[in-house]
Amino acid sequence: MHILIAPNAFKNSLDATAAAEAVRQGLQRSKLKCTCECFPVGDGGDGTAALLIQKCGGKIVPAEVHDPLGRKIRAGFGLIDGGRTAVIEMADASGLRRLRREEYDPLHANTFGTGELIQRTLDAGVDKIIIGIGGSATVDGGTGILRALGVRFLDARGKILPNLPADLAGLESVDLSGLDQRIPPCTLIVLCDVENSLLGKEGAAKFFGPQKGATEAVVKKLEAGLTRFRDVVLQKTGKDLATKKRGGAAGGAAAGLGGLLNAKLINGIDHFLDVTGFDKALAEADFVITGEGHMDAQTLLGKGPYGVALRANKKKIPVIGLAGQISPGAGVPLHRYFDRLLAINPPSVELEKALKQTAQNLQWVATELGNRLAAKASI
Repeated sequence: MHILIAPNAFKNSLDATAAAEAVRQGLQRSKLKCTCECFPVGDGGDGTAALLIQKCGGKIVPAEVHDPLGRKIRAGFGLIDGGRTAVIEMADASGLRRLRREEYDPLHANTFGTGELIQRTLDAGVDKIIIGIGGSATVDGGTGILRALGVRFLDARGKILPNLPADLAGLESVDLSGLDQRIPPCTLIVLCDVENSLLGKEGAAKFFGPQKGATEAVVKKLEAGLTRFRDVVLQKTGKDLATKKRGGAAGGAAAGLGGLLNAKLINGIDHFLDVTGFDKALAEADFVITGEGHMDAQTLLGKGPYGVALRANKKKIPVIGLAGQISPGAGVPLHRYFDRLLAINPPSVELEKALKQTAQNLQWVATELGNRLAAKASI
């Protein structure tokens, strides 16, 4: 039996590569006679760019930029396709992982540092930029990125709004005259791991804001700011940011880049699997194991395990999903795509303890799974 191990990252615990290796080790300890291929995947979330760069044989270029709160940090970007294409991890400059939990502040955190990374890639002479947009600490609609690239956000007096996204509700006009002229001829691709829109109950502020530290009052202010941003851009360009599929990704940065920079907002996992030759690896597999930290209804809206399962389903290859947690009620829709779902954590375990034991629990579950498959094969 040949098993393809293709997990997403287990958020706040293991990256996709480490998760795949833990599963491989678990299977090797089992009684199952099998070969394994580790094929860690990324869906646009944190870690996707690093995997793409590695899979495509690229190189990392270091760069000094600013974190979400304006502090200087060392980050970087990747170059692939002989240096013609840049790959950026938004979380590298503007991610939650750049902040301590007590620093989470989506009313003042911004994406300026990611815009600086885009500038650095343009300095390197690329004509195509791919951005993995997950894991951000921000809900600024991409205004930080746009400011770094020369866009000005003005109030009713024609003055630059000094504090975005906190002041975004006071936006009166957007001045694109200073936009870096290397941007329009450049192909900009945004890899999204969710399909949420910019505004509303499932939008950037209301749905994702609390995950980034927003209180109810802050969520209302962020929603008002993003709504005003949509209204001003619609008046200026005729483009409605609120109607863009996946526009709510990365705190609305996807909508801002799509509306003002003509970026293509695409399904991150499909792009990743296409670029990295996943279908070739899948053709050799008798069984597929995938997974992520938390599997729920959102899994079916563009997450890595769903993309893997869809391709396995098309070839009628059995697929098992592993997760630290499987939301109650999510099993029925998930089972349409996964032959089996297994939670790797013991019942009622505390989250902090579970995160520390992810590798160990993945190994144990994989060993048990291998033993079951071996027993079934011997019948």
